[in-house]
Amino acid sequence: MLALHLVQAALVYLNTLLVQRVLLDEKWATKLTEEDRRGISALFWAHVRTYGTFSLDMDTHLDLGLSTS
Repeated sequence: MLALHLVQAALVYLNTLLVQRVLLDEKWATKLTEEDRRGISALFWAHVRTYGTFSLDMDTHLDLGLSTS
């Protein structure tokens, strides 16, 4: 159960980073209204495959713009 909680927390963290990256784009900053901004949530699951298989490539990583230092 703790592993599932850790996976859920990691997904929320990853989603938060992805939302922040989109919001840094000036084009989106001018398009979004206050109502749009209130509706933004890091709790989306459309990209999560709860059933099925996935391939894991340990030689690549997501470019999240985080520094490695």
